[in-house]
Amino acid sequence: MRFMVLVPAGPESEAGVLPTPDLLEAMGRFNEELVRAGVLLAADGLQATSKGARVVFDGDRRTVIDGPFTESKELIAGYWIWQCRSLDEAIEWVKRAPFGGGVAIEIRQIFEPDDFGAALSPELREHEERLRARSAAGQRRA
Repeated sequence: MRFMVLVPAGPESEAGVLPTPDLLEAMGRFNEELVRAGVLLAADGLQATSKGARVVFDGDRRTVIDGPFTESKELIAGYWIWQCRSLDEAIEWVKRAPFGGGVAIEIRQIFEPDDFGAALSPELREHEERLRARSAAGQRRA
């Protein structure tokens, strides 16, 4: 099972304040543990929303809203993608993360092709597999 682990933004991350060297070092050690355990698939921090945009869909209309965004309780500062045997295993890993008080980390299971059952026809499944293979190889279509 794959899980996305979401790290919430806070006033500091939204202000562009970078993590302290101590926190970066602790996070590096934690990520190293995840790699050694074969859990870590991807991990990245995100820039403040002032450097981002939202695209709002309304029928055929698209509206672009430039950041920053004010709903800080809904913002993401970073993420991991983990391969775990269960949600319980992902929870145990999150409990070991080097965060202080006041942080609530969200864990969400990622859909796998089998989760879609018959709705994912053999043709769609094959198409998705080809896309994933191309993406993993870093191929771009001109």
